[in-house]
Amino acid sequence: MRAAASRSSAANSARAALLAAALFGCRERAAAPPPASPAAPAPASFVGSEACAGCHAAEAAAWRASEHAHAIQPADANTVLADFSRAEFSVRDGQYRVHAAGPDGAPADFHVRYTFGVEPLQQYLLELPGGRLQAYTRAWDVSRKRWFDLYPGEKLAPGDELHWTGRQQNWNYMCADCHSTDVRKGFDFASRTYDTKFAELAVGCEACHGPGSAHVEWAKSKRGPLGLTVDLSERAGAHWTLDPQTGNSTRSRPRPDDAELEACAPCHARRSQLAEGWRAGHAFLDHYRPALLAEPAYWADGQQRAEDYTWGSFLQSKMYAHGVTCSDCHEPHSAALRAEGNALCERCHSAEKYDAPAHHFHRAGSPGARCVSCHMPAATYMQIDPRRDHSLRVPRPALSAALGAPDACTSCHRDKTQAWAASQLRRWLGHDPTGFQTFGPALHDAALNRDGAAAELVAVANDAAQPAVARASALALLAEHPGAGATEAGLRSAKDASALVRLGAAMLAGGLTAEARVAVAAPLCADPARAVRSEAASALAGAPRDLFTPAQGAAFARAADDYVAAQRWAADRPEAHVNLGSFFANLSRWDEAQAEFQNALALDARYVPALVNSADAYRAQGREDDALRELQKARELAPDSAPVRFSLGLALTRKGDRDAALAELERAVALAPDERLYGYTAAVALHSFGKSAEAIRRLESLRKRWPTDPDVLLALATMQRDAGNRAAARDAAQALLAARPGDPNARALLDQLDGREPAN
Repeated sequence: MRAAASRSSAANSARAALLAAALFGCRERAAAPPPASPAAPAPASFVGSEACAGCHAAEAAAWRASEHAHAIQPADANTVLADFSRAEFSVRDGQYRVHAAGPDGAPADFHVRYTFGVEPLQQYLLELPGGRLQAYTRAWDVSRKRWFDLYPGEKLAPGDELHWTGRQQNWNYMCADCHSTDVRKGFDFASRTYDTKFAELAVGCEACHGPGSAHVEWAKSKRGPLGLTVDLSERAGAHWTLDPQTGNSTRSRPRPDDAELEACAPCHARRSQLAEGWRAGHAFLDHYRPALLAEPAYWADGQQRAEDYTWGSFLQSKMYAHGVTCSDCHEPHSAALRAEGNALCERCHSAEKYDAPAHHFHRAGSPGARCVSCHMPAATYMQIDPRRDHSLRVPRPALSAALGAPDACTSCHRDKTQAWAASQLRRWLGHDPTGFQTFGPALHDAALNRDGAAAELVAVANDAAQPAVARASALALLAEHPGAGATEAGLRSAKDASALVRLGAAMLAGGLTAEARVAVAAPLCADPARAVRSEAASALAGAPRDLFTPAQGAAFARAADDYVAAQRWAADRPEAHVNLGSFFANLSRWDEAQAEFQNALALDARYVPALVNSADAYRAQGREDDALRELQKARELAPDSAPVRFSLGLALTRKGDRDAALAELERAVALAPDERLYGYTAAVALHSFGKSAEAIRRLESLRKRWPTDPDVLLALATMQRDAGNRAAARDAAQALLAARPGDPNARALLDQLDGREPAN
C-alpha cells in the first residue's frame, strides 16, 4: 500500500502429539523404522536481481529502467529529485533533512533515509526511533518541480493518524511489503519497535518470479527441474485471432490459471495482509484478504473510487473473463504498455470497426476518440496521480445517474449533466447502452438498505455468469441483509471453485442464525485459503459449541489459530487488537478480550472502537457500570460519532436513565438519518418510556422510507393495536404479511386484529 493511503501452531503440535500417543500406545512394540530416503532439497533462497542479469540481460535492462526497480532507494544526490533548498528542506553533511513537528509536537530535523517512487511524484521516508520509517506528507511534483501537500487544507497535528508521524504514514506496515522484496516487518509489541528486513531494496526479479537460488543452480548444471517457484507461462503458445465479423479477438486456448495475475495481486490489489512469506506461485488469498466491491474503495457499480490498485477492477472486466492477462497489455519487465494509444487496443480489436467515428462518435484524433477515455476513465489520487479504471466498462451515464456514480462522458464534458450524456448516447445508438457488469443496482440497493436488496444480492451471488469478485461482494453484503435465500446462497457458494466466492460465503455466515452460520462456515474452516479459513473462524466464534461435530470443532480450532496469528502479525495496528478482543469476547475469554482492547488503546489512546467494543464485552458480562464508563470516554473523544451515541443510548436505557437515553438515541438518529436501526430503536425506546404517540409518528416516518421493513411494520402494527387504532394496526399487519408471507407472527397478529385469535 502506498504511504499516503487514506484514513497457533503450538496447539496444533499438542494435538498432533496426543494423536501420535494414542496411535502408538496401542502397539505392543515399536514398528521398524522406515527405510532412509534422500534428504529433501533445501528451500530456495533469495539471491538478488543481479544474479539473474547474467543470463537475462535484456530483461534486466528493461527492469533497471522501470519504476519497480526504483520503488525505494537510499536518499542521495542521484536519487533525490526534489529541491531541498526550500522551506523546511535542507542538505547538511550529505544528508537530506526535513525540519518538522515530531511525534511530541516539538520541531526538529529528521533524516531522510529513502526516496519513495519516481513519477509523477516522489515521497521521502524519514527516520524515527524504534526502527520506524515514516512517509512525509509533503511530496515532490516531478513534472512541475514543486512541493505540494498530500492533504491540502487539513491541519494535521501529531497524534492524528494522517500526520506524517501517524500510523497511516508508517512504511513498515503500510508500504514496505510492496516496495521491496521478501519483507519481514519485525515488529515487537512489548518494545513498540521494528526490525524490518528485506531480501532486496527494490521490487526485484524475485518479487515476481520467487526466490532464485535453485534456478541459479539449475543454470549452472542444466540438470533437474528449472527451480522456479512459479510458472508464468499463461501466454506461452497462446495467440489471439481477430474475427472480422465482430471486430474482436478470441484466445486460441483458455487461460490455464491465474498465476500471472496472482503474482501481481499482492501489490496491485487493495488488501490487508494476513501473513508474511508470500512467494510468487503461492495463492494470493493464502496471505492476503482483498477488499471487495463496496464503499469506500468502489462506487456501487464497481468503478474505482478510493485508490484500488487495479486488481479488483480488472476482475470485473470482460477482458479478464475472456482470458486476458496483465502482460497482454503490459511488458512485465519494464512495466510499460506494449503499444501507445489506441494501437494497444488494436492488438485485439479491429481498428476499422472501433477506431472510427461510427463507433466512438468523436472527431478522429481527439481525446474523445481514445479508447481509454471512454472505457478506462482516470481518477486522480494523491493530488496529481491519475490512474485508469481497469474494469474496462461501457459508459452508461443513465445507470451511473441512478446509482450515484460518475461516468466517463461527464468526466470529460464537465459542463454537462449525466441526463445530457444519456440522451446523446440514445440518439447515437437508438437505445441505452448495455454492458458486461450488471451487478451495480443490487450493490447500490444494498448500500442504501432498500427493500428487495436481499433478493437482488442472492440473485447476483447465485449467478455463475457474474464475475467472482461481484458474487463475493454480494455475499458479503448479504450478511447485513440476511433475507430469504441467504442461507442457501451461502451453502452453495461455500462449495464454489473460486476462493474469492468462498471468502464471500464466509463473510455472509457472520450475519446468519447460529445454526445456518455453522452449516455455511464450519466446512470453510478447512479451506485451502487462509483468508477463507480466518473469515470462517471469525464468523463462528460466537456460535454455540454444541452445534459443532467433533470434526468441525477441531477444524474451527485450527482456523482460529490462523485468525489469531493474522491479527498478531498486525500487532502494530490498534484495529488488530480490537479484532482479537472481539474474537476472544465471542469465545467468552473475557480477560484476554479486555487485555486486547487495552493493547489497542496503548497504541492509540484515542482509538474509539476499542472503547466501544470493550463496553460491549462488559455488557455481555452484565457489567453495566463498566460498559457505561467506557462509552462515556468514547463520547468525549468522538462526540459526533453516531455509533457511539447509539451504544451509549442503549446503555443508559438499560440503566433506566430515560431522558439521557432518549437524548443519546435522538442524537444518533440526527447524525445518521439513513441508518434505519437507529430510528427504529429510538421509536421502541419512546414507546417503552410511555411516549407512544411520538413512537408511532417515528415509525410511520420510517415506513415511508422502508415500506416493507418487517421490524418497522411489526412494531407499528403492535403499537397501533395497543393504542386502539385497529384499522391502522391492521394496515401495518397486512403489509407485514405481504412482505413476509410465511411469517407465523404476522399471520397471528392479523388474525387477532380480525377477531380470529384472542389477544395475548
